[in-house]
Amino acid sequence: MNNMTMEGRHKAGQVVTHILLIAIAIYTLAPLALLLFNSFKSNNEIVESPVALPSSWSFQYISTAMEQINFFKAIGVTFVITVISIFLLVIVSSLAAWVMVRSKSLLAKIMYLGFTAAMLVPFQSLMYPLLDIFEKLGMKNIPGLIFMYGGFGISMSVFLYHGFIKSIPQSLEEAAIIDGANLFQMFFNVVFPLLKSTTVTVIVLNGMWIWNDYLLPFLVIGNRDGAKTLTLELYFAKLTSGQYGNPWELIFPAVLVTIIPIVILYIFVQKYIVAGVADGAVKM
Repeated sequence: MNNMTMEGRHKAGQVVTHILLIAIAIYTLAPLALLLFNSFKSNNEIVESPVALPSSWSFQYISTAMEQINFFKAIGVTFVITVISIFLLVIVSSLAAWVMVRSKSLLAKIMYLGFTAAMLVPFQSLMYPLLDIFEKLGMKNIPGLIFMYGGFGISMSVFLYHGFIKSIPQSLEEAAIIDGANLFQMFFNVVFPLLKSTTVTVIVLNGMWIWNDYLLPFLVIGNRDGAKTLTLELYFAKLTSGQYGNPWELIFPAVLVTIIPIVILYIFVQKYIVAGVADGAVKM
C-alpha cells in the first residue's frame, strides 16, 4: 500500500512538472508565434486581431519590409561587424584567460578580479565619456564600433574561458613544449581545441548581443549612409515610413527577417551552449 501511494505521488509529481514545463514553453514561444503570425498581415488586420492567424500566408509584407530596410546590404554590414568582433573576442579572451590561469602571480589574480568586476559595470555609466574619447580619436565608425564590442564583451568571455582552462592538465602543455612547440603552437594546437564548448558559448552569447544591439550602433554610426546595421535600418525605416502611428506591417516582418539568422545559429549549437556554461561555472 505504501509503495502504491509513493508511486502515485511520484506520477502526480511528474504530471505537475510536465504541466509547468509546457506552460513555460508556451509562455516563451508565444511572442515568437505572435511575431510570425503578424508578419503575414496588413496593418489593419494586425490592429483588429493581433493574436489570430493571418487570413492569407502571403510573403508580400516580408518582401516589402526587406526592401525598405535594405536587408541584404544591412545584413552584410551586420555580419562583418559581428564576425570580426567575435573573432577578436575569442582570440584575445582565450589567450588572456589561459595566461591568467597558468600564471601564479598576484598580478594575474588581480587582473582576473578586474575582468570579473567589469561585468558589473553598466554600459550607461561609460557611454558618454567613451563616445567623447572615440570622437576625439576619430573612431566613431565601424572599426571603432568593433573595438567597443571587444571591450564590452571580453569580461564575460574571459570569465567563461578561465573556469574551463583550470581543468586542463598542465602536463599536456609540458609535453607539447618537450616536442618542440612554441607558446602559440602549444596554445592553438593543444589547449584551444579542448575549449570547443566554451568557444561556441562565447560565440553565440556575444553573437546574439552584437547582432541584435541597437544602442551602440546608433550612438557610434547613427544615420550614416551605407553603413547601417539591421537594427538601425529597422529604426530609420520606421521613422521614414510616412505612416501615422506604428507601421506594424513593416515592423513585424522586418523584425522576423532580422532575427532569423541568429535563431538558426542558436538552434544548431544550443547543446554546446549548455555544456560551455556548465563547464565554465562548475570548474571555477
